[in-house]
Amino acid sequence: MDSDLKYIFVKPDSSLYDFVDSFWLLQNQSNMDKEVVILPDGRIDLIISESKTEPFHITLLGLETQFHQAKIISKQRNFAISFKPLAAEFLFSDKIANLRDKGLNLQEGFWDFHKNDLNDFGVFQKKASQKIQSLVTERIDDRKRQLFELIYDYKGELTVQELSEKVYWDSRQINRYFNRRFGVSLKTYCNIIRFRFSFQNIKEGKLFPEQKFADQSHFIKEIKKHSGVSPKELNKNIKDRFLQFSLLK
Repeated sequence: MDSDLKYIFVKPDSSLYDFVDSFWLLQNQSNMDKEVVILPDGRIDLIISESKTEPFHITLLGLETQFHQAKIISKQRNFAISFKPLAAEFLFSDKIANLRDKGLNLQEGFWDFHKNDLNDFGVFQKKASQKIQSLVTERIDDRKRQLFELIYDYKGELTVQELSEKVYWDSRQINRYFNRRFGVSLKTYCNIIRFRFSFQNIKEGKLFPEQKFADQSHFIKEIKKHSGVSPKELNKNIKDRFLQFSLLK
């Protein structure tokens, strides 16, 4: 990883496992902005940020289905919570479905977050955890919990029909649920997760499909769709231009 980027990654307490993937800090410590390409990873992100040139702001990012160009501002500090999809239903009402491939600026004070919360990452993590725990008051449908566990355990490789049969939930109902809550179909989401795990393999130099792709041509086509480049170029990742926050260390 680029030495100018400071990155801290923390897993949540077990009580938040169904909703939170991780808490993380990202800061560009250089005197220059860094141009990057952000790759989709199937998560929902809430980020609080501030820099010398950017005022304090809170941003909610929906599910991303494709790569996009971004800039990490010099000296900018970002504290973030990366959520699993179930958070959309229990924490954000119907906001996420309208945020496919885009973000929403929230008012300062959302979840009681303010400028001084960027002073200490540990305090931010504790405050965020307590807030999330206070908001989750309903019981999770076991079918939904099992569905997401299967998607991740099988790295996005199971078909919609296979998932439907394993969780005893009609495939049409599942797709309605996905489109209503996340703005994407179940198949689209599974393809994002498959790409997420494929990128991990590509980083390790495995330029042939490890997941269920029809053939090498299909593999290359899917990688280009989600990253804009071939597996070979993605593996080179010159100057750490391609970032997938779930894989940063």
